[in-house]
Amino acid sequence: MEYLADTVAIIRHFSKAGKIGKSAGDILNGVKEGEHRLYLSVVSMVEILYLSEKKRINIDLDKTMDLIGESENYDLFDLSPAIVKIAEGINFPEIFDRLIISTARYLDVPLITSDRAIRKSDFVETIWS
Repeated sequence: MEYLADTVAIIRHFSKAGKIGKSAGDILNGVKEGEHRLYLSVVSMVEILYLSEKKRINIDLDKTMDLIGESENYDLFDLSPAIVKIAEGINFPEIFDRLIISTARYLDVPLITSDRAIRKSDFVETIWS
């Protein structure tokens, strides 16, 4: 199956720091083995760059890109005008989250996220617990 992971989910998975819900962990662990395809928004790469430069996470962009490159089951997905247009119709306070939600909606895939506000919304199907 196909999924999109948000920034926190992929940081926790790649850095092996922080808790990951069982369902989310099973999916993330199955990607490398070819059980699933995982999309990652370029927005997440921007966030990882920023957070690593601010020393708020223990993984950097280079390591993240190396890990993505280790499996053909990861796909980076660029922003497009269509995704930005979807974001225009989503009432969510954080712009990066809006763009990631919009990407999941555009791809029509569930979003792997720990974000409670996103999980409580009806913007997209979410997976975590």
